[in-house]
Amino acid sequence: MELTAGHVWVMVAAALVLFMTPGLAFFYGGMTRAKAALNMMMMSFISIGIVGVVWVLWGASMSSGEGFMEIVGNPFASFGLMGVETTPDAMIKIGYAATFAIITVALISGAIADRAKFGAWSIFVPVWVTLVYCPLAYMVWGGGLFGPEGAIGKALGPAIDFAGGTVVHINAGVAALVLVLIIGNRRGFGKDPNHRPHNIPFVMLGAAILWFGWFGFNGGAATTAEQAGLIWINTLAAPAAAMIGWLITERIRDGHPTSLGAASGVVAGLVAITPACANVDPIGALGLGVVAGVASALAVGLKFRWGFDDSLDVVGVHLVSGIIGTVALGFIAKSTDGVGGGLFYGGGWTQMWAQLAAAGIAIAFSAIMTAIIAFAIHKTMGFRVSTEQENVGVDLSLHAETAYEFGVNGHGGSFQPLHNAVTGKSDPAAAKAPAEGKESVQA
Repeated sequence: MELTAGHVWVMVAAALVLFMTPGLAFFYGGMTRAKAALNMMMMSFISIGIVGVVWVLWGASMSSGEGFMEIVGNPFASFGLMGVETTPDAMIKIGYAATFAIITVALISGAIADRAKFGAWSIFVPVWVTLVYCPLAYMVWGGGLFGPEGAIGKALGPAIDFAGGTVVHINAGVAALVLVLIIGNRRGFGKDPNHRPHNIPFVMLGAAILWFGWFGFNGGAATTAEQAGLIWINTLAAPAAAMIGWLITERIRDGHPTSLGAASGVVAGLVAITPACANVDPIGALGLGVVAGVASALAVGLKFRWGFDDSLDVVGVHLVSGIIGTVALGFIAKSTDGVGGGLFYGGGWTQMWAQLAAAGIAIAFSAIMTAIIAFAIHKTMGFRVSTEQENVGVDLSLHAETAYEFGVNGHGGSFQPLHNAVTGKSDPAAAKAPAEGKESVQA
């Protein structure tokens, strides 16, 4: 098979989606405290490494092909991609799918910032991708339960999830909530003012990279130029409207719009348009964006009222806007040649029931499976760092490095931690540093 323009586009789209995970690292890294920035970024980067290996070995096989009870594919059918046709079409699609699995699990990490063991996270990633992400991807995209030939698809009609409302965002948002409830809140949650973002420019940069990559995220699976054009416009319109909706909400509620709100609003709009990008008109995308921006802006505050420490608002943004984007298709999905569509297009309740079923089953499946995995890790090796390690900062305690170096009077100087990174005990050598003309500063 010759390489075509379509193949090249999917390769470019896959590269854009892969770039989103380093963008997420900046987005999340800027939202944490300074002494946890590197750890937060590493949780995204290690996800690339681990999932990249898992996908080649068994992940791709589990998410497509012949399946078990329409729930999951056979991991041994093409283990290590052996037996897969080495055509541009097959391999490019596998690579494109891998980037979705990578960023989905990376999204979860923001909910447990500042307090999770890096080793425990590194175990969680491959297990969760194998037991949660791959089955759900198979059910929605791989010919499983929700497909046209699946049991639920035949009974209710196929659910629409063009680019990952259920598989990516609802899945990640539910998993994030479960992890928070099992691991617990950060020390001083809701009381310590130092839990604020330490680098808003990083957050803005990360949001910009995410928006840039999202055109590949949504548009990579386009089958025609007309569909690709619609997806591009919708991927512009929804986050733009969501950002405005979020900022207006902040202005009314808090008296001022914020840079963090602008960045978060963009992400909320991107999340909401993901499942709907090829199936709504631009006007529908604008309306969907506004609703997602306002709803997520209000939802992120619920963690303080309800007492769960979703550190970087994964639940408030990805779960809430993911549900909104998925269920909204029951109202605003376009009809195809006058057939089907949402309630507003005369399609009746058929699409609505399909969307509600997809969202509900995705929530239940992700919650149950994530709880089993996380509880097992937490009760064996432990998922949470010690109090001493949390106080010192997970960058020092887990990685023996820091994101920043601090000097005196503008001169460069080595960062001298006042505590041993592992034991948390005082370090006499570090304590002498100020007498030698250097200043120790806790990040």
